[in-house]
Amino acid sequence: MKRGDFLKVFVAAALAPATTRAQAWPEKQIRMVIPFAPGGTTDLLARAVGQHMQETWGQVVVADNRAGANGVVAGEIVAKAAPDGYTLSTVAMGHAINPLIYKKLPYNGVDDFTPISLLATFPQLVLVHPSLPVKTLGELIALAKASPKPLTYGSGGNGSSQHLAGALFAHMAGLNLTHVAYKGGNPAQLDLMAGNLDMVIIQPNAKEVVTSGKLRALAVSSTQRSPDYPDVPTVAEAGVPGYQSVAWYGLVGPKNMPADVLKKVSQETIRAVAAPGARSVISTQGGVAVGGTPSEFADFIAAERKRYETIVREAGMTVE
Repeated sequence: MKRGDFLKVFVAAALAPATTRAQAWPEKQIRMVIPFAPGGTTDLLARAVGQHMQETWGQVVVADNRAGANGVVAGEIVAKAAPDGYTLSTVAMGHAINPLIYKKLPYNGVDDFTPISLLATFPQLVLVHPSLPVKTLGELIALAKASPKPLTYGSGGNGSSQHLAGALFAHMAGLNLTHVAYKGGNPAQLDLMAGNLDMVIIQPNAKEVVTSGKLRALAVSSTQRSPDYPDVPTVAEAGVPGYQSVAWYGLVGPKNMPADVLKKVSQETIRAVAAPGARSVISTQGGVAVGGTPSEFADFIAAERKRYETIVREAGMTVE
């Protein structure tokens, strides 16, 4: 065999396994780890993306809810899984913030994951129970300052988007509020509806929660008003200039995923976010579908971690 022919055969043989793997993958069911309780945005979005992948690839995508410690329980499962693409996980803001608030994690919160794609971003609402004697954000601030004991605000866990939004609000408004952590945003919202909390800054799991009067919306956490709640002012408009905090969700896998498999999962995730199932979940809760490359999501995570570093330190969000 001539040297040139030999090299061609060698290169083809070297590339064949990766090409064959990418074409054949997935060959078995995929585990979609969900870091919060069923019924919340993370859960609904994960199931919609998983359903799209299942229909596209013809392999079962199993939803595995592993709530606890603001995603740390789920994070450990994913970080220690084989990097073959068969274990994926939706993540929320806590994924970026946990390395700042936990003194010890059972994995490297920065390096033990492969970012796949940012799925969507969501403005959050400052919600109170209708029995609380306030109808505006200004009145809530005045009540909190006059109350003999701190008002309570719930969240999906230490370092969650709801916790950060509440801590940032308390810091910028000069309030002393008591944080109550739950295993997911949905349980926090349910406890607010039951009258066991004073407020939550969250994206409600259904617009009807607000329009029906079950909860009262005082402000929206983004810099612009939400098209779904045009009469609800932003927090900045309502008395806390410069305030902004939005929730977001993405998809990750273990570190060192093969480049060909990562590319296939990333591209299908982008298609999933644009598909009717995920679009419905996102639009129902007033979110914005994103989608994007692994490198774009990696940069986004790093920027979020840097943006909240000061408030995490000032609010004392340290967990042993």
